[in-house]
Amino acid sequence: MLHAIKKLSRRSLFAGLALVPLTLLTIPVQAVEVDRWETDEGLRVLYVEAPDLPMVDLRLTFDGGAARDGDLPGLAMMTSRSLRHGTEDMDASELAERFESVGARFSTSSLRDMAIVSLRTLTEPDWMETAVGTLADALSAPAFPEADFERSRRQALQSLQRERQEPAAVASRRFYELMYEGHPYASWPGGEVDSLEAMTRDDARAFFEHHYAAGNGSLAITGGVSREQAEALADRISAALPAGGAVDPLPPVPMREEPVEERIAFPSEQAHIFMGAPALSRGDEAHFALTLANHALGGGGFTSRLFQEVRSARGLAYSVHSRFQPMAVEGPFMINMQTGVHQADEAAEVLREQVLRWHANGVEPEEMEASRENVINSFPLSLASNSDIVGLLGMMGFYGLADDYLERYVERMQAVELETMNAQLAERLNPEALVTVIVGGQED
Repeated sequence: MLHAIKKLSRRSLFAGLALVPLTLLTIPVQAVEVDRWETDEGLRVLYVEAPDLPMVDLRLTFDGGAARDGDLPGLAMMTSRSLRHGTEDMDASELAERFESVGARFSTSSLRDMAIVSLRTLTEPDWMETAVGTLADALSAPAFPEADFERSRRQALQSLQRERQEPAAVASRRFYELMYEGHPYASWPGGEVDSLEAMTRDDARAFFEHHYAAGNGSLAITGGVSREQAEALADRISAALPAGGAVDPLPPVPMREEPVEERIAFPSEQAHIFMGAPALSRGDEAHFALTLANHALGGGGFTSRLFQEVRSARGLAYSVHSRFQPMAVEGPFMINMQTGVHQADEAAEVLREQVLRWHANGVEPEEMEASRENVINSFPLSLASNSDIVGLLGMMGFYGLADDYLERYVERMQAVELETMNAQLAERLNPEALVTVIVGGQED
């Protein structure tokens, strides 16, 4: 009974933290001081002290996303899920219960570039010890139990079946396949039926040992712990990871010279349109200029060109959005929207016309200043909570961004000049080689 009361109090306290106003969690941009070091095993660590609340967020990132799947698409995802299935001494339920008993939140996920392991825990010494000790156990001795692996396989296969019924998923999958043909980024993170059926838990174990190595990862820490405590946490987690170094860098993305368009029949009233091309790697100095340029085109909501031309002037869609998504190597510039199936050709043509005009003529001075103001004013919201900060630190650690990335973000946005921005836009994007995928409507 006493254990149940303690467990309830911990859950209640943690739930209460979620209700604290964002202003109490926010760190002023100019106060974001990042400490960086490396453990004896080679794990890169980034730390920001945020003492306002008695909690700490940890985020491990590894170069072990879907781009590393090789001949078994879906392997990174299956490995990530397997880390929640328990250890040699705890099954999945016991693992979850141990985190839950101290109000801690443990999660794993996998993207194209990276694999992520996250922990949020209160800093009360006994509770934090239990949470961090359990995380170390999960990383040092994952069991990859057969029954749980089989259940994850069935769930993954069911997800693939559901995706076939979702036009947006069909369009996104084909868009990446065409845009990154012959490159690891073409691998669908959710896998393929053949590869999911072929892989074994031994494949997942081998993937873990190779890609979750200390020298292939980084650890972000933020919260109410001192630098000394953060070092102790990092050493403990680093020692729990497999030994090993960084994997080889991904190859450059082969760039298309000609446009490609593909229509996929689908029994839906709405057509989903994806359009874009590989454009920007993370850490490229053009990121700041292209963020502003894209804000004017399709990243600025109601004020963007695409919104005005596609929705306001022609009524072709309720919303339309564009973005640059920098990755380890050239990540995509992409536009996506929905429209009626009988308007899809017109909508795609409007998108192309606007991209060509944007690329050829650049952004107007007044557009740039409006974009700059909006981007700078919204930036503090990205630091509104510990989870926001640890996510940004994780990104910085994974991609090797400078320690002053957050501190100087506004300064760098302010320093972008119109001529430089338009020149970098012209250099990074080839509008004559766009990939366009339209899903919806019936075959002619």
